[in-house]
Parts: sequence; C-alpha cells; structure tokens
Amino acid sequence: MTCPICAKKTEAKYRPFCSRRCADIDLGRWLNESYRVPATSTDPEDEAQPRQDDLPH
Repeated sequence: MTCPICAKKTEAKYRPFCSRRCADIDLGRWLNESYRVPATSTDPEDEAQPRQDDLPH
C-alpha cells in the first residue's frame, strides 16, 4: 500500500500514510474543506427551505 499523499510506502504507525507529516496534510485538507462529501437530503422539508447562501443580502 502506498501513501495517498506522496505515494511512498506506508508505515504501520501512520497507516494509511507514510509519516506524521502526510497524516497532518490530510487532516488539514479535511479541516479547510478541500475534501467534501456530497450530501443529498431525503427530507422534503429541507429541500423546501432556501439555503443561507441563496438568500439575498
């Protein structure tokens, strides 16, 4: 298995990463929302409400 950040061989201590540095890079990407998980609402009431971004300022 290779590190998803730098493609080096993984270390058991930091798996699936090769080092603490790559693990921290990945965490930083999640925290600044570089990675996003698409979501869909199954509640019709949620879809009827305008999102905050859609409201005029």
